[in-house]
Amino acid sequence: MSASATSVAPAAPGGLPLIGHGLRLARNPLPFITSLRAHGGVVRIRMGTAPAYVVTDPALTREVLVTDAAHYAKGGRIIDALRVFFGDGLATVSDGDAHLRHRRLMQPMFSKAHIAGRGDAMIGQVRSMVGAWPEGQGRDVCEDMNRITLAAFLTALFGADLPADLEREFTSLMPEIMKGTIRQTLLPTWVTRLPLPANRAHAGRVARLRALVDRVIDHRTERAGGPSAAGCPHATARERRAGLFDTLLTAEDPLSRQQLQDEAITLLTGAIETTGTTLAWTLYELTRHPEITRRLREELAAACGDRPLRHRDLEHLPYGRQVLQEAIRKYGPAWLVTRTATRDMDLGGYSVPRGADVVWSPYLHQHDPDAFPDPEVFDPDRWTPGNGASTRGSFLAFGDGRRKCIGENFAWAELHIILATVLQTWPRFELTSRPPRPQAVVTVRPDRMSMAFHGRST
Repeated sequence: MSASATSVAPAAPGGLPLIGHGLRLARNPLPFITSLRAHGGVVRIRMGTAPAYVVTDPALTREVLVTDAAHYAKGGRIIDALRVFFGDGLATVSDGDAHLRHRRLMQPMFSKAHIAGRGDAMIGQVRSMVGAWPEGQGRDVCEDMNRITLAAFLTALFGADLPADLEREFTSLMPEIMKGTIRQTLLPTWVTRLPLPANRAHAGRVARLRALVDRVIDHRTERAGGPSAAGCPHATARERRAGLFDTLLTAEDPLSRQQLQDEAITLLTGAIETTGTTLAWTLYELTRHPEITRRLREELAAACGDRPLRHRDLEHLPYGRQVLQEAIRKYGPAWLVTRTATRDMDLGGYSVPRGADVVWSPYLHQHDPDAFPDPEVFDPDRWTPGNGASTRGSFLAFGDGRRKCIGENFAWAELHIILATVLQTWPRFELTSRPPRPQAVVTVRPDRMSMAFHGRST
């Protein structure tokens, strides 16, 4: 609704001249953001000298994302920083006809049936990587999970016949690009525009990534050429080798080469960090809760017996889904999301001026003790059938409304595949580092996490 209230949102305490609440956000972001709930449903903070409005009431967040979404555009500091390098992919393109067109084109890629067609190829990729870990050696689990997530996603996105040299380059480039992206979102805009070595290196890596995507497009176009699949005895094998990206390449209303690059980069960056971090935290919680681990292994054994996991087994692993959902609730994946008010607004009785950043935090909502009693306790039974209805409005890890994460179905499948494969492959694993501390960057990452895996199954 348009602004009619005259109330000014309460200001968060602790702001400093010139930098506002930036120091508190940098030093203690998670305690600071959750502390704002005590000051009201909408709380004013300052990012430097500019005000931003943090929404702490999940009902008001849904107004921003659903009811009044037309007046809160995808934007703000984080999105603007990403857009500079990643262009107008689905996650960063402005609201309107372009976003609607891209979403309609990409929706078929993420249907459950389409994902199922790539599931067993993903499982094979994950099994080969997890099974290659040396037994008993401490490993950086977050790095492992990000690497496996990327490999599985490359198989699903670009097909099972992606040339090995392309896969190697994607695998080496993406971690560095993610580090550079995080840096760009944290630094002041004027710093990211300076011709500094780190800025030039990041821009060079993104340019190289675009060149790699171009090679994939040429590869997939070449593979799709030749005799028509109709009546072709190899059509079924060709379909199995195809990736989700082929849907965009063969669309009736095709995207330009630039738009294809933007979408591929958006999908790659969006799929890796969030999924890999969630899996690392899940494994950490399993080292702390042997009873949960036992229930997971029993469910997996009942579904698969002694044979390896197949994609169709996932529907028979409901407790695994609960464990993953609780990890997502407790740790993220994203902790801070921004929108921009496109006109003066009344939000919860407070005035939000046109052009202001509006901030909402999945982490804050998912640690609300009114919705999730003892929010720091890891309890997968929160999500047993019948228990989730009262908390559904506060679980916003995938967003809501027309900008809700298009890859949610894929994320659940990939999370389930990787967790189940680790459990099948390694009968025992243990934490070999001190307990990790959460770090809020783009996602809520562990500052360090090392594990050793024992008793590899053959």
